Amino acid sequence: MSIGLIGTKLGMTREFIQSGQSVPVTVIKIETGRVIDVIEKDKRGYSAVKIGYYKTKNSKLTKQMKGFFTKKNTEPKRILKEYRVNNTESYKAGNELGLELLKDKKYVDVKSKTIGKGFAGAMKRWNFGGLRASHGVSVSHRAHGSTGQNQDPGKVFKGKKMAGHMGDKFRTMLNLEIIKSDTDNNLLYLKGSIPGGKNSTVYLRESVKDVRRKTTLEKYNEKLKKSEAAKGKKK
Repeated sequence: MSIGLIGTKLGMTREFIQSGQSVPVTVIKIETGRVIDVIEKDKRGYSAVKIGYYKTKNSKLTKQMKGFFTKKNTEPKRILKEYRVNNTESYKAGNELGLELLKDKKYVDVKSKTIGKGFAGAMKRWNFGGLRASHGVSVSHRAHGSTGQNQDPGKVFKGKKMAGHMGDKFRTMLNLEIIKSDTDNNLLYLKGSIPGGKNSTVYLRESVKDVRRKTTLEKYNEKLKKSEAAKGKKK
């Protein structure tokens, strides 16, 4: 397994690649992580690295966490994440990890919380079609229909699609293409949109799937080669 990164969603813009094509991108400000603890297999039964992200005030920590950071002799961090790794030799407490982890990577997986929509009806929440707007339909145009059964089983089954709290849930998007990586400003440009609003926390990792599709730039270069080859044949 590989170590992931955490960032903040700044918003969306567009980037122009060499062909002049406009690509919609989401800009993520990557937070530099610090190795807080290295967990060895002989002690815990598995090898892992504990990394802290985002500075926080000492006054906002619990008594237990104050003791933890004092023991580790490091500044307090708001988020602690543990990543399992095969080999811990290359990691030491105090090391800082950032955007360089995704160097030469083409695709990443992104996890973030969707925008909360509050209490929503069945049509908005589950994309129900609703009933007809005329011809005898009365007071149930946007209703979700039958909820349960009669005396047997005498209950509403779990998972029934009904009105309720919509959004505000973690969602993972796989295989998002990295358009640009700005190491000087710790900015990552991903193609397309990702869940969540501005300033929401985003969890990134190297793509777990073997993605064989070509990137936007590779497609353009291939198209360019074909057009040059076609011109050469005509001559």
